Amino acid sequence: MLLPHGTLFAVVDGEHFELYRNAGTEAAPDLAAIEVPTLELTDYSSGGQDHDKVSRLQLGGPIGRLEKLEEAAHASAVAHWLNSEVLAHRIEKLVIIADPRTLGEMRRHYHGKLEEALIGELTKTLTGRKPDEIVEALRAH
Repeated sequence: MLLPHGTLFAVVDGEHFELYRNAGTEAAPDLAAIEVPTLELTDYSSGGQDHDKVSRLQLGGPIGRLEKLEEAAHASAVAHWLNSEVLAHRIEKLVIIADPRTLGEMRRHYHGKLEEALIGELTKTLTGRKPDEIVEALRAH
């Protein structure tokens, strides 16, 4: 996968969101961390069937369902932020790296313009990894 200069990399899981920009070249990418926005988790309608189950949870009920809703809301918030950045022409080229569940939820919220800016996706958990490890994983893909 070619990683052009200026490409934005969104590395996401159910709780974390990291952003990097390729400050290097296509041949020698150099991912530089950039500031991550504060996201407001408001889309709790994400998560499909689990949303209906929340209203039936009672005190002491299964926490796993609530955690899944939080993760889905996080993925939705990241996708909506990325959409807004693409629509405002602040992102021209984008690579998204996320665990399978998060990536699946994010895809449900992609705007058409985000899909046009998307030059690659990698279904893998790489949050907390060093930039060199991220580039290596992308090259191995």
